[in-house]
Amino acid sequence: MGLDQWCYACDCDEIPDGVRVDFCRPDSSVEIAYWRKHPDLHGWMEDLYRKRGGTDEQFNCTAVELTLSDLENLEDSIREDGLPNTVGFFFGQSYRDEEQRKEDLDFVERAKKLIVEEDKRIFYTSWW
Repeated sequence: MGLDQWCYACDCDEIPDGVRVDFCRPDSSVEIAYWRKHPDLHGWMEDLYRKRGGTDEQFNCTAVELTLSDLENLEDSIREDGLPNTVGFFFGQSYRDEEQRKEDLDFVERAKKLIVEEDKRIFYTSWW
């Protein structure tokens, strides 16, 4: 058991307009990133989820959309070592090394490119 995390891309019309949290993963969505036990990233995503009005008490098995602006904020947080220290029973420990930082920044670049060049919507979900 543990924290498994994904980001997916889907076509814009697969998620209703105005919906940013608590939606089901569209069948045709494509995985663009996977993390195993990266709790600090999960904490950042949960903060975004709460700001958007998400109501799942445990922020587990639910989705939050990442807009271009969100991805730019995430990029800043990664570069500034500003991901929140997050703990949980199944979460493990985040490793704030250069390899993890590079993987996270690579994800951000891929996701931004999908939004800008392919008109995709990006969302995060997890299971623990």
